[in-house]
Amino acid sequence: MPSKFTVQKDSDVKVEYDPKDMPFRRLGSSGLRVPLFSLGGWLTLGGTVTGDPVKDIIKTAFEHGINMFDTAEIYSNGKSEEEMGRAIKELGYRRSDLIITSKLFWGVGRKEQNNGGLSRKHIIEGTLESLARLQTDYVDVLFAHRCDVNVPMVEIVRAFNYVIEQGWAFYWATSEWSAEQIEEAHHVATALNLIPPVADQCQHKIKYNYGTTIFSSLYFGLLSGKYNSATVPSDSRFAIEAAKDPEGHFGQIVRSLGEEKGKEMIRKVKEIGKLAESECDLTFLSPSEFLTLPDHMNAGLNTTTPALALAWVTLINPHTSTVIMGVSKPEQLVENLKAVGLLGRLTEKWVFVSVNAQ
Repeated sequence: MPSKFTVQKDSDVKVEYDPKDMPFRRLGSSGLRVPLFSLGGWLTLGGTVTGDPVKDIIKTAFEHGINMFDTAEIYSNGKSEEEMGRAIKELGYRRSDLIITSKLFWGVGRKEQNNGGLSRKHIIEGTLESLARLQTDYVDVLFAHRCDVNVPMVEIVRAFNYVIEQGWAFYWATSEWSAEQIEEAHHVATALNLIPPVADQCQHKIKYNYGTTIFSSLYFGLLSGKYNSATVPSDSRFAIEAAKDPEGHFGQIVRSLGEEKGKEMIRKVKEIGKLAESECDLTFLSPSEFLTLPDHMNAGLNTTTPALALAWVTLINPHTSTVIMGVSKPEQLVENLKAVGLLGRLTEKWVFVSVNAQ
């Protein structure tokens, strides 16, 4: 560990961490235990949300058992890291109580040719810049935000191992890498007796007991039900991002809400909402008994659509280490965390059958 590594004094800690009822899982094959639900900064923290509201969201998360915070250098061109770092410092949390993760690949919007990718230069310099923005000596997990096909895998693996050796990160991981790319990274790490990646931020992988950190579980808010009228609130992520780039991903989604494909998605969200919100709790039924019901949508859970969607993600894949939630208001976070209360009432098989019984 580098000599500049700072150990906080207990007198500097304003709030002690209490996990409340938050379940924890191991991150892949590593020894790191992470909360089943974590807070992410994409689009919101440092983007649509700045200043004291960022602190309010992080404080609410911490008070409800979330101690894992995810960001990236590209999120709002570094502003997400800055806002998250400022808020955490002002709140006075013990650094060792937190799990902070960030990601490298896209850079922060500068035109310099090495400001991006996974060259050894950018991995090392990008890490130091991220730490400065976050106002921390280290991140717990550093993700390769994409795989860089223009850089030899041995350079990528060695560079991330160097970062770990310096104490700037404890683990490294991948984000949206293909199975083949993950396989290659593990082969290189094994051959060179180096540390392999421990998790992927998408929908992978079980061969190496690879953990997953899931994002966009509510499909950018579609599963919250806020778009069920096929109108897009002006302060929503869809509207804000679509205004920036009408031909981009969010612009296409906004247009699709008025088309047949979008109407079908909204119909499904409404049906899931009926299942979630009905007060008739039939989770005690076996799947075969459930399927004999005349109207599957009456077998409800007396909860909310986003809570059911988030609980489903954690149960359908036992390799899910954590589900990253993005919110713009504290009350959205509290609403989403109703998913924790569902976990003891659902089984993986029941969730799978009930959702697919539509």
